[in-house]
Amino acid sequence: MPPSEQVRRIVLEGRDIVYRLRRSARRTLALQVDAQGVRVAVPQHCTTAEAERFVAAHGRWLLGKLDALAARPRPRRFVAEDGACFALLGQPCRLRLAGTRRGARWRVGDDGHEELVLPAATPDPAAALIRALQRRALSWFAGRVAEYCHRLGVAAPAVRLSSARTRWGSCSRLSGIRLHWRLIHLDPVLADYVVAHEVAHLVEMNHSSRFWSLVEAIYPDWRAARRQLRAAAATLPEIATGDDLSIDQED
Repeated sequence: MPPSEQVRRIVLEGRDIVYRLRRSARRTLALQVDAQGVRVAVPQHCTTAEAERFVAAHGRWLLGKLDALAARPRPRRFVAEDGACFALLGQPCRLRLAGTRRGARWRVGDDGHEELVLPAATPDPAAALIRALQRRALSWFAGRVAEYCHRLGVAAPAVRLSSARTRWGSCSRLSGIRLHWRLIHLDPVLADYVVAHEVAHLVEMNHSSRFWSLVEAIYPDWRAARRQLRAAAATLPEIATGDDLSIDQED
């Protein structure tokens, strides 16, 4: 049967919790909480009552996660105006709206940092900024994937961009590696961890001990990078959407 999904409610310790119940061909029950809400994944044969008992059994954990999410600072809203500063590969970069020259161009500013120059009459600077960042990201990611594939001794696959709501990256045997374009804001050390993680999935399409051994072989400091990446997610400028991200892989 194809996967199905429905919105349900449950009361936990007097609090009304809305969650999405998804049935699919999986074998186990899973509970996930992030900025997009609460999701419960169960096998096709699982009854609603069984799903609710599963959620209730993890009620204290679930409420704690929801409280922690509510207490997190909101990403700062980035206004795409002349002189606005954003992060590019961990370094400050300034947006300039100047002149009539068509298209976006990168240059080094008087302070030694990069600037992105857009025409002064750009109708939607935020959209133009995102497009420029995505082009920059795709070029940079392709080189990093090639580097880590070389370290692991595997052929470099196709590299594409992602705007996924809950993933920094993904790896598929059919479509190759996808990396979230917003990684271009972060320090290259942190972005490289995501690259190494997805490259390791080319060999091990799972999160087994063998997989983590591969990650450690090509990126030894992955534990620290993973912690820092989680903290860095809250600092990203919110140009279009504020996403809650984590690493996952596709089968």
